This record gives sequence, C-alpha cells and structure tokens, in this order.
Amino acid sequence: MRGKSVLLIIGGGIAAYKSLELIRRLAERGVKSRAILTKAGAEFITPLSVAALTGEKDFTDLFSLTDESEMGHIELSRSADLVVVAPATADLMGKMAGGLANDLASTALLATDKPVLMAPAMNVRMWQSAPVRRSGETLKKDGVLFVGPNDGEMACGEFGPGRMAEPLEIVAAIEQALAVGAPLKGVRALVTAGPTREPVDPVRFLANHSSGKQGYAIAAALARAGANTTLVSGPVALPPPPGVTLISVTTAQQMLTACEDALPTDVLVMAAAVADWRPDIAAGSKIKKSTDRVVPLIKLVENPDILATLAAHAQRPRLVIGFAAETDHVLENATAKRVRKGADWIIANDVSANERGESVMGGDRNQVHLVRGDGAESWPDMSKTEVALRLAARIAEKLKGVA
Repeated sequence: MRGKSVLLIIGGGIAAYKSLELIRRLAERGVKSRAILTKAGAEFITPLSVAALTGEKDFTDLFSLTDESEMGHIELSRSADLVVVAPATADLMGKMAGGLANDLASTALLATDKPVLMAPAMNVRMWQSAPVRRSGETLKKDGVLFVGPNDGEMACGEFGPGRMAEPLEIVAAIEQALAVGAPLKGVRALVTAGPTREPVDPVRFLANHSSGKQGYAIAAALARAGANTTLVSGPVALPPPPGVTLISVTTAQQMLTACEDALPTDVLVMAAAVADWRPDIAAGSKIKKSTDRVVPLIKLVENPDILATLAAHAQRPRLVIGFAAETDHVLENATAKRVRKGADWIIANDVSANERGESVMGGDRNQVHLVRGDGAESWPDMSKTEVALRLAARIAEKLKGVA
C-alpha cells in the first residue's frame, strides 16, 4: 500500500477515537491520510489531534472561503485512492444512500469517483432498524464496501452488532480495497457457504447452526480481489455479495451437483457446513406423533463427501481449501482431515461453546488456523471479514508461487 492515499471521513460517534489509531496504522504502512472531521465528530475528538496525525490541516466546513474558492470538496473527494468513512454513522449512510449533501462529508461522498469503504458504528437498535438496513442494502448495491460492524458491548451498555471494526481490521479491508492490479484477476474461484438441510418430511429437516457469514465474506473478498467468483450457498439470511454469481441449493447432493457443474475452476474454498447424514427416505407427508408415544425410527445414510470428491475430481482445482469446525483437538483433527480429504489447505476453527455457553457458529468473529502441508499458521481472533481478506491474500500469494 506504500505510496497510496486515503480520504478519511470521521463521523460523529464515540468510536471516532479509533480513527486516530487508524491514521497512525496507515502511516506505518506508508499510506497518507487526509481527513474530513464532521461537526458531530469534533464533539468526540479534536481537529488538532487529527491534523497532528495526518500532517495536514483538518477539513470541516463546506462553506470555507479559502478551501471552497478552489472547489475543495471536489478536489478532496478525488485526490485520494480510496475514501474511508470511520465511523460511518446512520446519518452519513442515510445521506449517501439517499443522494443528500448538506455538509462537507456528504458532499465529498457524492462527488467522489473513487471506491468508498464504510466502517459502521452505532447503537445495536439503530443498526438493526429498517431505515439503516435499507441504507446499507442500497449502498452495497451501489458498490460501497463495508467492514464490520462487530458484535460487542456498546458505550450505551447494550450488547450486539454495532461496534466499529478495530483499526487493524479496517486496515486489512483498506489493503484489500487498494490491492494493486486486482491480484486475482483472471482467476476462477468457487466457494461454498452455509448449512445444508436434509428433509425428514415436508416440514422438518436436519441441519446445523451455520450462518454462512464466513463463506459469504470469503466470496466477497475473492471478488474484490478480481476473481470470477461463484458462490454455492445453502439456506441463509444473507444478501448476495456484490460481483458474485450466487447458486442457491438446499441439500448436500444439490451442493455437490452445483459444484461439479461449476468446474473447471482455479480455487475451491469449501466453507459450507455440509450435513454428514441424511434420512434414508424423506416422508411424503408430515410424520405424526403416535398416540402410544412411540418415537419413529429414522434411518440415516451418509451424504456425499463434497470436499473429498472435488479434491479427487478429474477437473481438480489448482488450490483446494476445506474448513474444519472442531470442538476439541482442533489442530490435530484438522491436520488429519487435510490428508484424508486430499485438500491443499484446511482452515480450522474451534466451534465449542464460549464462556457464556453459546455456540460460536453464526457469530461475526472467528479465530482460525491455516493448516498446510508444511505446518499450521494460527491467526488471532478477528472479524470474519478480516479472516476472508487474509485468506484472499494468501490465495493470491499461493497462485503466484510465493506461499
């Protein structure tokens, strides 16, 4: 990223203090920052602090006689390689989604011809409100990139999604957005995500807690890096990632068929949580509870092993990556699985219950280990977006012969 520049728009929220750390982290990587501090943002941090870290004056006023004599909002919005909004408040998101411009920040967002990356931060109820969801969906359709928000405790004392991504997570997203020459341009990628559902009868099925968030994040990261990406997904409540071809399936057999139909491909990332078994025969009508309380016997048969099948396929991808969700002996089990399945890499993670007794499947964060033939690389706890960005970078290195 050295030599690149970022226009940082700092919205009004307690998370504005993290923007100072973000500026410092970018400077460490040779990225120059200019900043627009909104009037609301200036209630949390000072213009002097921002100017001291960027090494430039802080911009705040749309109607500055000195700045606007040269149409400063236009120059600001187009002089950087990337526009980053952190924290991205509900106000800033709503203005950009609605095409409104009544201050320097919102005017610069509408005037820019550069990519925009938003790091939302707000109260959980605001983030989950219908207007903010609509704003986010509109911005994603318009090509705006997002990192976060994360789950966690808010300044207001509530807990849930709404915390701004940590500075290093945002740096990783910036690195991906600024990737020179799209490192995976021309590469064909196939990703699987979500659970599969195996029908017991017309109203019941066997499944698991997978949300699909990690697989969707990986597909989005590969597409951002220039890969022609196909995502085969089980049933989830997630919008399709921008620039990704989505194929929706329900069962393991349907997922295998869709993957085989998508071959040939250069990279396969099997992030889906595929059901190991299915009922031998799915009942044609709802199974009723018997009057004598006899529990019906459901015979299970093994589902196809999609990872092993594709790893041994005549059109085997150049790089085959599987996932191992484990509850104990994580590295040992993942290492054995890599060999048993014929995969090049395994991404292993511990899905045992956390300290509150909750399953970590379905959350927004992950701690994984990249298991290869030459050993394992353990990554710290981070958002699933950052996991995806790191994995995309490792894939690019591998295909270039670096890793």
